[in-house]
Amino acid sequence: MSEQPLLNVSEDNSLGTVEIAPEVIEIITGISATEIEGLSSMRGNFASGVVERFGKKSHSKGVKVELTETGIMIDLYVVLDFGVSIPQVAQKLQTNIRQTIKSMTALEIAEINVHVVGIQMDGKDGTEGE
Repeated sequence: MSEQPLLNVSEDNSLGTVEIAPEVIEIITGISATEIEGLSSMRGNFASGVVERFGKKSHSKGVKVELTETGIMIDLYVVLDFGVSIPQVAQKLQTNIRQTIKSMTALEIAEINVHVVGIQMDGKDGTEGE
């Protein structure tokens, strides 16, 4: 588990506190990103690739959440399908992620940075662009 602090989301402490780990934000971001058409895959690392070979999905693959003084910053590393409009897909990703996190956690996101790290050509085998 990372050394990042938990996010305190409850304003009323009469019943207790509600805290959300940054890993939860990563998973919500990963799942909401996969809902966007034009996204081929998310960039992962060696460990997430090994985990996926055994059949387990890594929903936080390609997502980095950073807590700063200005707010929550999300970096998204994506591989897009060939032929899509990169600015339109990036805008849809940012909008969908922002709305999903707001509705599920009531947290405001300072920045969502979309990094296009590859383009997936016609063969959908998942090896190109990674």
